[in-house]
This record gives sequence, structure tokens and C-alpha cells, in this order.
Amino acid sequence: MTTSSGDAVHRLHQSVRDALGRRIVAAQLPAGAVLTLEGIQATYAVSRPVAREAVRVLQSMGLVTTRRRVGITVLPRTEWNVFDPMVIRWRLDGEGRRDQLVSLSELRQGFEPIAARLAAERAEPRHHGELARAVADMVVHAASGDLEAYLEADTTFHRVLLQAGGNEMLAAFGDVVAELLAGRTHHHLMPATPNPAAIELHEKVAIAVRTGDPAGAEEAMRAIIDEAAEAVSSAPD
Repeated sequence: MTTSSGDAVHRLHQSVRDALGRRIVAAQLPAGAVLTLEGIQATYAVSRPVAREAVRVLQSMGLVTTRRRVGITVLPRTEWNVFDPMVIRWRLDGEGRRDQLVSLSELRQGFEPIAARLAAERAEPRHHGELARAVADMVVHAASGDLEAYLEADTTFHRVLLQAGGNEMLAAFGDVVAELLAGRTHHHLMPATPNPAAIELHEKVAIAVRTGDPAGAEEAMRAIIDEAAEAVSSAPD
């Protein structure tokens, strides 16, 4: 019973956090807007502890700040933790989707090809196997048309690649890439049948990593990002 009650409270935290977060990133609550716990409680019909916890999480993301006698103030975008997966997801769900996709794609161009090069130099045998299995899963799910399963395999591939480079800073971008891939899928920026050429490029990266070909791994990864960028360029605003 306690666990069920705790889960319900956690879901309330998430619901209020998501509702406020989406309104902030969409500028429905613009920078400088001041909220109160009482107002949040009334708007979302939640208890004070639930409202406080939602605000605490948003504050950790840099979306709001709290001051005594002032209240909860919405911060400008320059203060946001733009790498936070939830912030990325909310922005992809909003009207500024295309700008966020372009921004993420440009960022990705700066780190993932380098990660592929490092993976070809440093990957362990277990990484080789995980990359190969991810590519095999992508082939299977592309053939069946299961885009969610394909997304999971694609996400696994990129997470493993980032980890295989042996650089903890690059590995930390795993969530960023995961949200970008999820955003493309969930906002219908992926073809109904995944591009066979894209899968082939993933296989080329996996082979280059396994055979210790840094230049080949980097080149194939750049080609993957270029292919994805074409879909991003046509994304609606």
C-alpha cells in the first residue's frame, strides 16, 4: 500500500513538473514570470509538497529560481540546462521543434564522429559484440516496420559507441543523442521504413570499430549524421 501511494505521489510530481516545464520552454510562462506554490497547488490540484518538489526539479534544470518574498521566477533560456534530457524532450514537443533539432544535429556533428574514431582505437571486444547486435536488431525491426523497436536498437548502438571511446565526457552525451533519435521517431521525421542506406552506414561504423579503422569509423559516422540532418532540415517549425 505504501509503495502504491509513493508511486502515485511520484506520478503527480512528474505531471506537474512536465506541465510547468512545457509551458516554460514554450514561452507560455515567459522569462520573468513569477509563480507561487499556492498558485501551482490551485492550478494543478496538488498538495504543497508535490508543488514544492516539482519546483525543486525545475530549479535544478535552471528553468526557475526561488527567492523568499519574491516567489518562483521563470529564468531566461540562457540559464537553462539545455543538455537535460527532459528540457530537450519538452523543446522537441513544442513549436520550436525545428530549431531544437538543428541545434542538436549541429552539436552531434561536433562530438559523435570523434567518439567513433576513439571507439575504433579503444573499444573492447564486448563493445564489438554489442554494436553488431544492435545493427542486426535494426535490420530485423526495419524489415518488420516496428519503429519503436528500431528506435531502441538505434539508441543502443549510439550509446555503446559513445561509451566505447573510453571518454566519460563523450559517454555523457548518450542521453542527448537518445532524445534526438526519439524526437525524430515520435514526431514522424523517420520514414515508415528506415532507410537501408542508414543501416548500412551503422554497419560500416561497427566494422570500422571492430577492425581498428579510426578514419573509416569517423567518416561513416559523419555520413550517418548528414543523412539524419536531411530529415531535420525539413522538420516543421
